[in-house]
Amino acid sequence: MTPASLPLSAIRIFEAAARRRSFKEAAGELNLTASAVSHAMNRLEETLGVPLFERAGQGSAPTVAGEILFDHVSRAFSELNRGLDMISTRGPQLLRLHCAPSFAAQWLTPRLARFLRERPGMDVRLAAGVDYTRFTDNEFDADIVYGVPRGEGLLRMPLGLETVTPLCDADRARQISEPADLFKQPLIQSDTKLVRWPHWFEKNGLAAPPAANLRFDRSFLALTAAADGLGVALESTRLAEREISAGRLVAPLANRSEEIRYIGHHLIYPPSARRCLPLRIFAHWLAGELSITPSSDLE
Repeated sequence: MTPASLPLSAIRIFEAAARRRSFKEAAGELNLTASAVSHAMNRLEETLGVPLFERAGQGSAPTVAGEILFDHVSRAFSELNRGLDMISTRGPQLLRLHCAPSFAAQWLTPRLARFLRERPGMDVRLAAGVDYTRFTDNEFDADIVYGVPRGEGLLRMPLGLETVTPLCDADRARQISEPADLFKQPLIQSDTKLVRWPHWFEKNGLAAPPAANLRFDRSFLALTAAADGLGVALESTRLAEREISAGRLVAPLANRSEEIRYIGHHLIYPPSARRCLPLRIFAHWLAGELSITPSSDLE
């Protein structure tokens, strides 16, 4: 027998024994006897011509060669299980999604309950963070990123145009009827935004104030501060949908100023994820919610 013709059952036994560091515990997991596990590992070592375990009492710690093999085998089984999950129609369909924090908090999370109701059998694992997913450890299927997508070889679906405009509470909005009125108001800046106050004032033919009065590193914090009456935030109406609908935020210069429209968010994913059924389902739902055309890669 050559290494290439090793039965999958022997590799499965090796993975369990190396992971548990015990032939006895591996036997219990696999419904085998400890003797059967030991014999299988002896045959595997003879075939490969290298010791894979150091037997000591009840333990069986992998040797250096065993650790190397275990690293590759565990990743191979993870990929195999992932592939089976992707094509299986039984059991929950899991989507592992990373997302920009403000988009997750302000737009996506409030809609997830309806998404899951409309698509029974779907599960979502959502993580938020400013660092882009590298897709090197198979932890996520896709990422919703803010700004220009990074990373070579990734596919992307732009999430449509967003409108950026001054937003504040209703009481403050009564004091603002033209762009110049903003010079009398405390301005709130999101430091990580691509569109900031100097861009907006320039587009409206005005010189921007030297600096904003309040600064935050997340849009959802700036929106909360504006809704609580701390000043005027320059933010996306998409991210502020709930606050605007509830009357907690008002756009005092809507139709009275030049607004900025741009594509702020993208759904990105590696080419291998195109075969992921949960991602295709989610992408089509996302496109429907945003009234955009889904990526042809996910048809």
